[in-house]
Amino acid sequence: MLSKPLLDESCNELRKKIINSLEQQGFIIRDGEIFLPESIDKDGIRRIHQSAVRAKRERARKYLEKKESALLKCFADGREIDPERIEPRLQEVKSGSWDELLFRYSCLHWSIPVSSGYGRRLRFLVYDNSTGKLMGLFGLGDPVFSLSARDQWIGWTKEDRRKRLVHVMDAFVLGAVPPYNQLLVGKLIAMLVASNEVREAYRRKYYDKRSLISGEKQDGQLALITTTSALGKSSVYNRIKYNDGDDDRVLYHSVGYTAGSGEFHFSNELYSEIASFAREHCEPTAKREEWGQGFRNRREVIRKVLAAVGLSPKLAYHHVKREVFVVPLASNAEKFLRGEENHLDYYDQPVNLLFDCFRRRWLLPRAKRNNSYLNFRPESLQLWGEGGANG
Repeated sequence: MLSKPLLDESCNELRKKIINSLEQQGFIIRDGEIFLPESIDKDGIRRIHQSAVRAKRERARKYLEKKESALLKCFADGREIDPERIEPRLQEVKSGSWDELLFRYSCLHWSIPVSSGYGRRLRFLVYDNSTGKLMGLFGLGDPVFSLSARDQWIGWTKEDRRKRLVHVMDAFVLGAVPPYNQLLVGKLIAMLVASNEVREAYRRKYYDKRSLISGEKQDGQLALITTTSALGKSSVYNRIKYNDGDDDRVLYHSVGYTAGSGEFHFSNELYSEIASFAREHCEPTAKREEWGQGFRNRREVIRKVLAAVGLSPKLAYHHVKREVFVVPLASNAEKFLRGEENHLDYYDQPVNLLFDCFRRRWLLPRAKRNNSYLNFRPESLQLWGEGGANG
């Protein structure tokens, strides 16, 4: 344990480093709060995330750098792709598999740092059977407990939410990889999140499993998926519809925006020092023994350290507001989540029919208008080594 003078010195030093880090990222600090520059656009938001992205890549380097050449072979050369022959295949990611390495490596190319997901978790890769190469990916994890826009859309009371949040999952990452992203495949990946195959995979994995938090056995019914845009208002999720004969339905409903809080702006090279300070000088606030020892998440670490070094908790508000979307998987999802009905009347939307919709509406028209995907080469994704983004 440090003596008081040494502890005060340590607090002062870390406080200065935190303030300098925030300013270097592009935030404006005023009266104990941080603000975004006026008229910031999506490129500006990407720049604010850059230090956190670099730090995440560097942490992954020792695990993935030696495998990078092999991983790059999983991405298509643009000249391999024939839009008329694209055929998506959903692949669930298993722990310890090559697919898991590819999932982790692919996420390092996102323009914002990707969470690993919390609690329950399902991850999927989407391959193109015509090339055998990766088209995109998505991951589902436990949703945040309190999300105002979602809760108001459902019409939840606090008790409803406590009982039925287990029937909701959050897409913590979702998107297409190059060169398929140039063919608007991000919209296809978003559609596949709502597929029969995903909710069936969820049921297989979680039916009759006991919830860590409530202690109750789960029934495997997944009613709703939520997600948030990466860079403010979304251009991917808007106007996504499922159209199959008489069934003409919006899949993603915009329900509002987040409050603009989180921890990405502390998840850069400085985070290891922040975490070390927390372990040495802060007390975790674990509420239940079965949750394990230590801090619950990064958010708690940040909150504890800000208080310990004399900084305002308002610094946790980065003010990057993200658009919130809900994806009901059943016609009565809202009533079910409010406890008004006991069984879900699921929509029938298998992968093949969702792809047929996407193919007609977006893929083929896009391929006729824009063939820039042909110019993509996988080596441009290299992160490490000579010529790599983090080399």
